[in-house]
Amino acid sequence: MNRKILTCCALLSFILIACEGKPLSTHGKSEVPSVPKVIVEKEKIEKTQPPPEVKIKLKKDGKDNYSWELSGSDVDQILKVNEKLKKQLGGDQK
Repeated sequence: MNRKILTCCALLSFILIACEGKPLSTHGKSEVPSVPKVIVEKEKIEKTQPPPEVKIKLKKDGKDNYSWELSGSDVDQILKVNEKLKKQLGGDQK
């Protein structure tokens, strides 16, 4: 009977020592802080937005000359479209 109690106490103490409450994977390793997910999601939203819309009114006169009117909210995008039209059509903007 004494031997069973002694064996149970030894087994119980072994289990308690083995299970200190600390996970084995982080023992001795330093964790690298993770990047917040909010920043990653914000970058994804910014990348998925379409470029600003530029409206073009293209006109052709009787001498096969082209002219156009551009409108939109982004000035840089309007200037890019204007240069592209000048190269492709060779006309003047009015």
